Amino acid sequence: MDFVNFGLVVAGLVVGFIVGMTGVGGGSLMTPILLWFGINPATAVGTDLLYAAITKSSGVLVHRKNKNIDWAITGWLTLGSVPAVALTLWFLSSLQTSPDAMNAIIKQALGFVLFATALAIFFKKRLLDFAHKRAGGTYNPSGKRLNGLTVITGLILGTMVALTSIGAGALGTVALFILYPLLPTRRLVGTEIAHAVPLTLVAGLGHASMGNMDWHVLGYLLVGSLPGIYLGSHLTGRISDEVLRPCLATMLVLIGYKLAF
Repeated sequence: MDFVNFGLVVAGLVVGFIVGMTGVGGGSLMTPILLWFGINPATAVGTDLLYAAITKSSGVLVHRKNKNIDWAITGWLTLGSVPAVALTLWFLSSLQTSPDAMNAIIKQALGFVLFATALAIFFKKRLLDFAHKRAGGTYNPSGKRLNGLTVITGLILGTMVALTSIGAGALGTVALFILYPLLPTRRLVGTEIAHAVPLTLVAGLGHASMGNMDWHVLGYLLVGSLPGIYLGSHLTGRISDEVLRPCLATMLVLIGYKLAF
C-alpha cells in the first residue's frame, strides 16, 4: 500500500470516528479531504455520495429495528429530494463539455454549504430551543401545510446534496427539528438517516454515470471508515458536545472560506 492509499484509509478512519461519535461531519469533512488529496471536485462529490450511502445503510437497519423511523416523513422528504437530485444532475451533465466550469460551480457551492453546515452545528442548541418553544406556541403547521414544507425541505436538501454531497446530515436534522418539534429526537435522527441513504445513493449513482466516481478511492475510504464508525460510536458522550461542536464548526468555516474565496 503506497502513501496515498494509506492516507485515504486514515482519512476514512478519522471521518468515520467523528461521524460515529457526533453523528455529523461525514460529507462536510470527507469531500474537502478528497480535494486535499488532489481529486477534482466533481469526482470528490460523486465518491463521497456513495461512501455516505454505504456507511449510513447500517444505521438505517439499527434505527428500523428500534422503530426510530417515521416512514411518512421520509416519504415526503424523498418526494422533494429525488426530483431535485435529478434536476441538479441534469444541470451538471449539461456542463460536462466544460469540466472546469462544472468543477468551479461545485467548489463554490461546497464553500457556502460548509458555512451553512457550520452555523447549523454551532447554533444547534439554540435552534433546538427555538423548535421546542414553537411547539408550545401558536405557529404549529400541520396536515397539508406541514407536508408541503417537508417536500420543500427535501427539495432544498436534494439540490445541495447532489451539488456538494453535503447537507443531508446536519442541515437535514436541524430542519426536521424545526418542522417536527414534538417528535422525539431519536425518531427525527433515524428518519433523516433513512432519507439520507436513498438520497445519497441516487445522487451517487447519477454522478457515477457521469464518470464522477473513483472506485479505487471509495474502497480505501471504506476500509478505514467502517472500524472508525464502530470505535466512535462506543465513545459517544465521553467527550463533551460543548467542546466537539465549536471545534467542528470552526474547522468547517475555515475549509468553507478557503473553497468559496
